Amino acid sequence: MFAFATSVIRLIRAILKSWHVPRFKTGLALAVLILFSGTLFYRQVEGWSWVDSLYFCAVTVSTVGSADFAPRTDFGKMFTVLYIFVGVGVFINLFMQFARALLHIEKQEDKGQH
Repeated sequence: MFAFATSVIRLIRAILKSWHVPRFKTGLALAVLILFSGTLFYRQVEGWSWVDSLYFCAVTVSTVGSADFAPRTDFGKMFTVLYIFVGVGVFINLFMQFARALLHIEKQEDKGQH
C-alpha cells in the first residue's frame, strides 16, 4: 500500500510540475477529448452504457485490452482501429511528459542531497 501511495504522490507532483508546460496542457486536453469522444461514440453506435463505453476506451488506449467488450458494427470496428492509433499516440505523448517531469524532480532531489 505504501508503494501505491508513493506512486500516486509522484504522479501528482509530475502533473503539478508539468502544468506550466503548454504541451502538457494540450496533451491532457487531447487525452480527455479522446476518452470523451470515444465514450460518446460507443454509447451511441454500439449502445453500451456510459460506464462500459468509458471502460472500453480506457482499456483500448492503455493497450491493456479486454475480452469483455468488442464492437459489433462494422462502423464501430473501423472507428476502433483509428481510435487505437490516435489514442495510443496521444497517451504516449502525455506519459512522456509525466516521465520528463518525474526525471526532472528526481534530478533536483539528487542535487539537493549532495
